[in-house]
Amino acid sequence: MAPRRLEGKRCLVTGGSRGLGRALCEAFAHHGARVAFTYSRNQHDADDARAALQAAGCEPLVFHGSVADSAHVQATVAALGSAWGGIDVLVNNAGVQQILPIALLEEADWDSVMDVNVKGTYLFSRAVLKLMIRARGGHILNIGSFASERVIEAPVHYAAAKSALRGFTEALAREVGRYRIQVNMLSPGLLDVGLAQMLPRHRIQEYLAQGSMGRLGQARELAEIAAFMVSDDNTFMTAAKIVADGGL
Repeated sequence: MAPRRLEGKRCLVTGGSRGLGRALCEAFAHHGARVAFTYSRNQHDADDARAALQAAGCEPLVFHGSVADSAHVQATVAALGSAWGGIDVLVNNAGVQQILPIALLEEADWDSVMDVNVKGTYLFSRAVLKLMIRARGGHILNIGSFASERVIEAPVHYAAAKSALRGFTEALAREVGRYRIQVNMLSPGLLDVGLAQMLPRHRIQEYLAQGSMGRLGQARELAEIAAFMVSDDNTFMTAAKIVADGGL
């Protein structure tokens, strides 16, 4: 791995208790960051992630609640502001993945995906920006999906939510660039965690057949890309959308 490129950075990862979120937390800790993460449901996953980070020499700050709950967001950011004095990196990773055809898609399903994937990103970004603007710098990384980048079969509400993040990323980057805050988006393909675990085997085989590399991505691979994107090594990239999907 590369040198500890996040030494001393104060990093908040939403949805960090499992899957890609946990890989992000572990990679950031490996690179010397102070790490905090949020989770919404599974206490066991959160405890496991906390223990893994502690074993690696990082003492994470952990917050329970929904990213779509404004009170939770404000309380989390306020607590980190008090504990750390600021936040250098926000990764909006928390997301809802749901495989439903539109004929079976209820209004509540649509609202749930939009609330977590889009509203949560807005709420956390707005909250941390107050600290980042004061510090005249920071990184916000939004986790997108290949489903918003390629013409493939994907649940419409999930694809719509991730597509909304593209516009959010571009517009926010232009608004806050004057404060030396960089806003980017990382769009993974199918990984060895998350959505691939919900898909039938034939759908995964179709994906592998289309991809140039012929395999699923690994969460740790994406986490290393993310570590570069939010580090001081990344000095000029903003409003960018990096797609890492194995060559679809």
